[in-house]
Amino acid sequence: MTDHSIAGTTVLIAGGAKNLGGLLARDLARNGARAVAIHYNSPASAPAASETVAAVKAAGAEAVALQADLTTAGAVEKLFADAVAAVGRPDIAINTVGKVLKKPIVEITEAEYDEMSAVNAKSAFFFLKEAGRHVADNGKICTLVTSLLGAYTPFYASYAGTKAPVEHFTRAASKEFGARGISVTAIGPGPMDTPFFYPAEGADAVAYHKTAAALSQFSRTGLTDIEDIVPFIRFLVSEGWWMTGQTILVNGGYTTK
Repeated sequence: MTDHSIAGTTVLIAGGAKNLGGLLARDLARNGARAVAIHYNSPASAPAASETVAAVKAAGAEAVALQADLTTAGAVEKLFADAVAAVGRPDIAINTVGKVLKKPIVEITEAEYDEMSAVNAKSAFFFLKEAGRHVADNGKICTLVTSLLGAYTPFYASYAGTKAPVEHFTRAASKEFGARGISVTAIGPGPMDTPFFYPAEGADAVAYHKTAAALSQFSRTGLTDIEDIVPFIRFLVSEGWWMTGQTILVNGGYTTK
């Protein structure tokens, strides 16, 4: 029987320096990962990446930080090659990269659309491609999307719309990689209490989001707390391997499909 525990695994986390990705890197190290490759996007995130590397090492795992802008296929290919060279072939590949824009459709420029598409859809596609090439047999792949995939709402067309393709990328990849025992999932949190969320929202919108989920009153912030998402990702990339091809919305009853 194949062992699906975290213990002894090698992990690559895109967007792993801070927020959800940083907490996930620490959590998987505490749960026995052998090594964690931590990707970060820009030099501004280098200090956070260094802190996460130190925390992962303190938990007993190897760690390396790798910087890359993942909006080109070549950059994603190089990230995987660098990760393999530094810590070995990944058993688990997790992509938390994303960019949000809240704006009416009629105000979105072509440049904004192209950037949103590159960050949210293109980078996710090529991450899955390279994960399919590099992740070990019986490995796990998980991509972060958004609970807005289950919403009927204005102003998020370019955000939810460029995350939506990942749902089908996930289905297709799960079929194509399944013969090697690889499970592929996507997880869609509700609005999370991170710096990623607040710049796009006004005070009224923040107040609404903090009360919109069925379980909002039981959340530390009213929003989705990153501490509540990490266990679901940990499960999907370990004992939850039998769940594959699925996009799961984890949001305390914020939206549903």
